[in-house]
Amino acid sequence: MILKHAAMAAVLGFGLAAPVLADNPISSYHYLADPAAFGTDSTFYILTDTDDESPNTGENDYTIRSLYILSSKDMKNWTDHGMVLSHDREVSYIKNIWAPGIAVVDGVFYLIYPNGASGVGIVSSKDVAGPYHDPVGKLLVGNGGVTGCDGISWCFDPAIFIDEDGKSYMTFGGGSGGSRGYGNNFDLFEFSKLSYDKVDLNVSSKTALQGANRSFEASYLHKRNGTYYLSYNDQSQNISYATSKNIKGPYSYVGTVIENPSKINGKGGNNHHGFAKFKDKWYAVYHDRRLVMASEKPKLTNGQLPTTTGNHRSVSIDELTWNGDKMNVVKFTESGPAQIEDFDPYQTYKALTSSKQRNVRSRTDYTRGQAVKHVLTPLASKESWIRVSGVNFGKGAEKFVVNAASVDAGNKIEIHSGSVTGKLAGTCELPKTSGWNAYEETECDVSDLTGVVDQLFLVFKGSKDSTMGILEWGFLGSGMATVTQVPYDSVAVKLPAKIEAEKFDLGGRRAYSDDDAANQGDAEFRTEDGVDIVLGGTGMAIGYTNAGEWMEYTVEVPEDGDYPIVAYASSGAENSSFCFSVDGKAVGDTVKMKKTGDDWSVYEEVSAGTAKLTKGTHEIRLTITGNNVNIDWFSFGKVDDKVAIAQGLKFNATTVTSYRVFNLAGKQVGTVNLRGKTPAVALAEAGFTQGAYILKSFDGRKKFMVSSAR
Repeated sequence: MILKHAAMAAVLGFGLAAPVLADNPISSYHYLADPAAFGTDSTFYILTDTDDESPNTGENDYTIRSLYILSSKDMKNWTDHGMVLSHDREVSYIKNIWAPGIAVVDGVFYLIYPNGASGVGIVSSKDVAGPYHDPVGKLLVGNGGVTGCDGISWCFDPAIFIDEDGKSYMTFGGGSGGSRGYGNNFDLFEFSKLSYDKVDLNVSSKTALQGANRSFEASYLHKRNGTYYLSYNDQSQNISYATSKNIKGPYSYVGTVIENPSKINGKGGNNHHGFAKFKDKWYAVYHDRRLVMASEKPKLTNGQLPTTTGNHRSVSIDELTWNGDKMNVVKFTESGPAQIEDFDPYQTYKALTSSKQRNVRSRTDYTRGQAVKHVLTPLASKESWIRVSGVNFGKGAEKFVVNAASVDAGNKIEIHSGSVTGKLAGTCELPKTSGWNAYEETECDVSDLTGVVDQLFLVFKGSKDSTMGILEWGFLGSGMATVTQVPYDSVAVKLPAKIEAEKFDLGGRRAYSDDDAANQGDAEFRTEDGVDIVLGGTGMAIGYTNAGEWMEYTVEVPEDGDYPIVAYASSGAENSSFCFSVDGKAVGDTVKMKKTGDDWSVYEEVSAGTAKLTKGTHEIRLTITGNNVNIDWFSFGKVDDKVAIAQGLKFNATTVTSYRVFNLAGKQVGTVNLRGKTPAVALAEAGFTQGAYILKSFDGRKKFMVSSAR
């Protein structure tokens, strides 16, 4: 079910949705700007900064202190993960965070950002919502950094690029003056190390990129069919690009790919963009002035409207098409990209997951050292709603489940299909809670939600504005792949036994609670569930854990008795902890982990005391009580020390041919090329001994396990 908790945190950000009828821009309750993009196998991510923070932002006033991340699996419905990084949080020396870049590699999120116009830094996290930390300890570029700005006029606008061979790079720079000269404003560096806890910049790899005609700012690299594309904002405020067969250039100018956003509604200004491939299509993200030029505008944090239309920008997305090896000029649309797959309602979603919004605000709750929580706060006395598109209810939904706080009586959520006033499927009355951060889970009956519903509306109603906070929501019903909770392998695990932590019961949210609907792990196992499953330990483990998350396991106890509890776990941080309960009653001891290493790769057996169990079928619940512990397996009762290799990883190499090879402890032991060969044969011919290995493509997007038969 949906997580119940009452965490106290600081309220950091607000925005208000205007009645924008088009799908672009993708958020109508924030002024977002300077987008970058990255696509993984399952998710498309957009990283932005924000113009929310000053009501008087004029043409030359950039007060930008925060970064937001949005994601989508279907390119129509977007989850807003909230203000994931702010200047006054984990990294104290950030001033203005302009125009960041993003990459996601092996489940780690890297955000590269400028410190105003005076340098470039990087942060990393194992969760899209943070917490982010600085793996360098100082800026990469700038005063006091790893290296200096080398005479670049504007030492900012960084972008991060991961090549097919696994090498990672950054570009940065901008301006037409200074010692570097006109049209030669960007530097390229290679990272010699890029990991969650360690980032090293290869200073000797610095290259001044040449051939970017009339370059100004916003450098961005991507690659297609062996050609590197260097795109940038030029002196005319168009996004132009140049190409090369060598990442270091020189580059040859081609032309414009995104015109000045003034083409949309006559309001121009600077231009910024990102390009990324996702599920065989390419997409362009960019900012424009559609929202600030609309008849109703978002209110800012202090409730004021902007007094100028200067730098209040909004983020949009459209498909990027090609003419051979050339990019076609992006066509600005109101509808945005087509939806590429149905929306699955039988997951837990962060509340601000939608394709359109009206009269909603948002806030980001932040507690140091924890993932942020993004909360929807409707203006319920007005026409207030969010819309979700292309929702596939299958055989039918039976329940709507919402996790919300309500500081006033009479607040409710109506579920309508087709339109805001369309057929009413159900109503959820929200109980009054003790405060803004006291969330309670509510279930309500719904009906007539079967098959694909083109437009689903969650309509918020109440007598006062901003008196409810929605944290997450989802549906239950016969449309779920598994309606009832059942053991993972169909039969209850007979104790004594070792239980692989990733083999929690089937049944979706009935069998687990996870803060994030997406599986952020790198194991490519049970990707339809929100529990984060990582490679590690004896094969796979539960990772990226937050306090309050839990998983359940159905077991068969053969006879009454005392059953010692042991777990195989790791932690790269202090204060991680977990505990067990059986049928709702606590058993054993809470395990308070000591740091086993810096990267969660070192696992140790730990004791969790003893459980007094009675004969029969029971449900064991594993609950995380302190963030950031990985759990490979646990045992109830004395068992054999040998643990079988985890099963269920995908055995599909697809069209990628070059892979890094890891043993089951997570250590890289070599590389292999699968071109024209089965994985087992390729491993054997490359000299790998008989056994099981994890293969990862160099860009980190393809992962699977295979055995060498040698």
